[in-house]
Amino acid sequence: MSDMFVGKTIAITGAAGGIGRSLCRFFAEEGAALVLLDRSVAVLDFAEELKEKGYAARGAVADIGAPAAVAEAFAGFGEIHILINNAGISSHPTFAATDPGGWQDDVNSNLNGAFNCAHAVLPQMVERRGGAIVNVGSVNGLQALGDPAYSAGKAGMIALTKALALEYGRYNIRANIVLPGTVRTPIWDERARKDPQVLRTLERWYPLGRIVEPAEVARVIAFLASDTASAVTGAAIPVDCGLTAGNVVMARELTLEDF
Repeated sequence: MSDMFVGKTIAITGAAGGIGRSLCRFFAEEGAALVLLDRSVAVLDFAEELKEKGYAARGAVADIGAPAAVAEAFAGFGEIHILINNAGISSHPTFAATDPGGWQDDVNSNLNGAFNCAHAVLPQMVERRGGAIVNVGSVNGLQALGDPAYSAGKAGMIALTKALALEYGRYNIRANIVLPGTVRTPIWDERARKDPQVLRTLERWYPLGRIVEPAEVARVIAFLASDTASAVTGAAIPVDCGLTAGNVVMARELTLEDF
């Protein structure tokens, strides 16, 4: 364990989900005190689980898409040194399957939720003249890969990140965003049990020949949140096993080369 997060309180949204739980365990092991938010009551049991293992953790149930609920939750947390906007949902795989209500829900849960949480912590970060916000976006925010409402929300998060970096840099507050590709969460493990070939089908599109492990996302977030990245702000960093580097399947077919 390093000591770069000892004495720091980190708020993590979407903490009851697959990536969220991995982030919480990672930063708990790094010595941070954790504030866990999720709209599922499972977050409370997860916080207790972490406490039983000797980690500092508090949980709260809140829908980050509801500004009043977010403000109330953060009002009870005290100092937050680092915010990780990890929460997000994807409920509508195609535009044709998306109605206006569904579009609003997905954008609200991704983009507006990140705004609400940043809005809640920024005043104390400004007063303290320091802080870091790391948003968890998606490669879907860079190109069309399905889930259009989710993708629009994640694209908006890139713009939000850059706006925060631009306006709050003078207060020594940094904002960055990671853009994961397919991450091996319990959801994908379940899909693989139903269709053993699903991950092999996906892996063809990734130059590294595999999907992303949750710990790999956590390590990049940790870098961006730490003083090691003290000059990095406004960055959008893919963590995608090379997916956005280019279309490896098309390249193989165009060149007739197996690489």
